Amino acid sequence: MLLTGIVSLTAITSGCGNNAAENANTGTNEKAADAAGNTDTASGMKDGKYDPPITVTYLRPWGPDVKFKDGETQDNNVHTKWAREKLGIELKNQWISPSTNNAFETKLRLSLATNEKMPDIISYRGDFNLVRELIDSGRFVDAGELFDKYASDTWKKAMDEDPSVWYPYMEDGKRIGVPILDYAYNGDPVMWIREDWMQKLGLSAPKTLDDLEKVMDAFTNQDPDGNGKKDTYGLAIGFKNWINTWMSDAGWIFGAFGTMSNQWNLTADGKLEYGSVTPGAKQALAKLQDWMGKGYLPTEAGLYDETKAAEDFTAGKAGIVVGPHWMPAWPLEDVKKNNKDAQYKAYPIPAGPSGQAGRHGTSNANGVVLINKDMAHPEAFFTYQNYLFDQFANPPIGGEFENGLAEGYDWVMVDGKPTTDAAHTGGFAPEKYTITFDGARIPSLNMETLAKLADGGEPATPFEKKLKLSTPQSMLDAAKIVLEQKAITMPQMFTGAPTATMQMSNDILAKMEKDTFSQIIYGKAPVDSFDAYVEKWKAAGGDQITQEVNEWYQSVSSGQ
Repeated sequence: MLLTGIVSLTAITSGCGNNAAENANTGTNEKAADAAGNTDTASGMKDGKYDPPITVTYLRPWGPDVKFKDGETQDNNVHTKWAREKLGIELKNQWISPSTNNAFETKLRLSLATNEKMPDIISYRGDFNLVRELIDSGRFVDAGELFDKYASDTWKKAMDEDPSVWYPYMEDGKRIGVPILDYAYNGDPVMWIREDWMQKLGLSAPKTLDDLEKVMDAFTNQDPDGNGKKDTYGLAIGFKNWINTWMSDAGWIFGAFGTMSNQWNLTADGKLEYGSVTPGAKQALAKLQDWMGKGYLPTEAGLYDETKAAEDFTAGKAGIVVGPHWMPAWPLEDVKKNNKDAQYKAYPIPAGPSGQAGRHGTSNANGVVLINKDMAHPEAFFTYQNYLFDQFANPPIGGEFENGLAEGYDWVMVDGKPTTDAAHTGGFAPEKYTITFDGARIPSLNMETLAKLADGGEPATPFEKKLKLSTPQSMLDAAKIVLEQKAITMPQMFTGAPTATMQMSNDILAKMEKDTFSQIIYGKAPVDSFDAYVEKWKAAGGDQITQEVNEWYQSVSSGQ
């Protein structure tokens, strides 16, 4: 079984000028110093800036998507210069390692094993087992306590949108890591359908699985592409990895029967259950078997990963694919390479026989910051991150980051007007130079803004104006659907470290699940074979894991 435990905003008052923005930030930084019982002088801060400057050492993986200008490096770039000049903070990588081929993880594990000195800050998104190894080392402070003291109101409000983001990083009731916030609902799926096929065949929007079957039957048997061949089918899915997945998803079929496979779901009595062993999972598998037998699904579905399955949609073979609202950015537009007249449109996730619909959810967090117990100025990280939350996450009009993070990088002036067009900027993204990978994000802001724009709302804030310029209407419409259906979201509820029994039995149970599901979907085993699978799953460690998962859930949720 897979642990995914590791991938909306209230506006800052607009209308304040540069001076107001500066004053607001100065107050935040002074508040951080005062929270520690220090005056500006005692903390080494003057007017919101360390004077003399202090050095903050850190580690984070550097991905191939991070691009620097000639002469700039991870330690010397437009953002490190800004942090030094604005905040008096010298940002220094303890060492630099790429994120590819597990190079960063290997080097960090070696440093941990040889008891090398750790940096002030470790910022990481990736292997959750590594995060737990770092937490279990005992070298990092109770970051939750620091957060309560030093974080700005803007940051705290963003974190409070979903307090469960702390759960993966808790140990004995303490919040050892600060979650790195991401945009909410960013990976929650909608249903993308070939709209030109719908119109050609006179089909109506599918609101239920029964409606959907009529659409899939037409896409499979009524020659929607008009080439005179029976070479199209209904739904593009790939379950080489998992059925409940990030693109070309089929998890919503389980959601139509009240569960979500391959994750731990919250039941009505407040307990966690594994979705792949529930009665609803059996019903969903029966439906998938039926669809496979009727030719509505690709015969290669069991061999397709998420991207390969989506290629059948863009190649004009399939009429439906389910995935995130951002798919018009990639890969859906490729469908027009094969047919310039192709059209696609987002639709809501359909309901099952009882009127229930369900989709997997996206965490509000994507990574963690760990703070060294020996860090001389732990409040400095909050001085830095507070500024980004207060001034960059939702920039005020007239603020320092109104047009972007750095002129000449993510925005430039063209004919007297600011633009973020990559053709003019060169495609630089200085927010990727920050300690937390994306600068600062308020989870609900992105999707709520997209939904507002979808309804024709006039963009008023810098954030809204930037999204308006960069987001196609198809994506706006999809985001609106995501928000309208937020009540059907089924998040992964177990986000802790692998339990003792998981560590021993995970591989066996995962293989058992994949083999059984595949056999049933392809009709090589009867649907009732699911019952024997459940009994084997329970006996092979599933019952014990269920107990351990619930013990963990009670331990982290009891204080919330």
